[in-house]
Amino acid sequence: MTKRKSLLRLTATAVAIAGAFTLVSSAVLAEDKPAIEVITHAGAGGGTDVNSRMMMLRSRRTLGQDMVVVNKRGGGGAAAMNYFMTRPADGNSVLTFTVGHAISMASGKTKLTVADMAPLARGTNDPQILMVNCKTSPYKTPEDFVNGMKAGDELKFGGTSTGTIDHLTVYLWAKRLGVDMPTYIPFKGGGELATQLVAGSVDVGTLNLSEAAAPVEAGDICPLVVLAENGMAPIPAAKSSKELGIDLILSTTRGFVTHAGVDEARRQELEDGMLKAMDHSMYQAYLVNSGLDATSPQSSDAWGKQIESMVAEFGPALKEMGLIK
Repeated sequence: MTKRKSLLRLTATAVAIAGAFTLVSSAVLAEDKPAIEVITHAGAGGGTDVNSRMMMLRSRRTLGQDMVVVNKRGGGGAAAMNYFMTRPADGNSVLTFTVGHAISMASGKTKLTVADMAPLARGTNDPQILMVNCKTSPYKTPEDFVNGMKAGDELKFGGTSTGTIDHLTVYLWAKRLGVDMPTYIPFKGGGELATQLVAGSVDVGTLNLSEAAAPVEAGDICPLVVLAENGMAPIPAAKSSKELGIDLILSTTRGFVTHAGVDEARRQELEDGMLKAMDHSMYQAYLVNSGLDATSPQSSDAWGKQIESMVAEFGPALKEMGLIK
């Protein structure tokens, strides 16, 4: 069975289990506590929705409190963030915060600020990876690739739509190397991009490992640079940006926040409950089947710093790219 089929099966199972658990939760959880709203910007079955439900599976038990998903779609996460702002700071509202939310905040699409949020825990972290065609690319090592760009090689980079994390990644990568923004070709999604990288339509693909697992395993696509503190075990030939001495860490990431005004004891209770839930074998299996590992869940301290870094980095970059005023 392919990883994609495994993930689809796990996704369907997760949603089904989460739904079944919700039906019985009122009978087994503390009746004097209101349900925690977990607010997402994704529709039912989307990646962020599934991640939220996987966290909730065991968090209901660790917190002794029911949890319900509230889907608020629209505006690149702005609708969800704006709804979150209307909820009381009583510790019974949680926002699933993603890299897309950070871009929307940096773009001024919402009045929500970093100061309005109290980080709880990170749920998933899928580093951005720069990949090439193994058979046709002149770059056989990460160092070859970096040196080629610094020397002025003209390359076509592929990613998803304009203004996304992929677009920002290419701009910031070029900026860190001191070169002009390369040609950027947007595609509908990671699957299409991986296919076009194999076909030779672009020289470099900005991908997550989960998006390109099959062609990487087949030896068609070679990951060169992982934009992270450390490399990744499944792709040992790739080096992290930190190993290469390049200060750029970017990921497709999801995690959870509550309101800044929530009592610290309650905030800590939520963090502890979520981290314990995500340490459970069921959530860990979800990570593995998503192409991730046990380093994805992180505490509020690390998650909060990552949120601050993303918003601070994206705002100036979007202005320099001419995407916002």
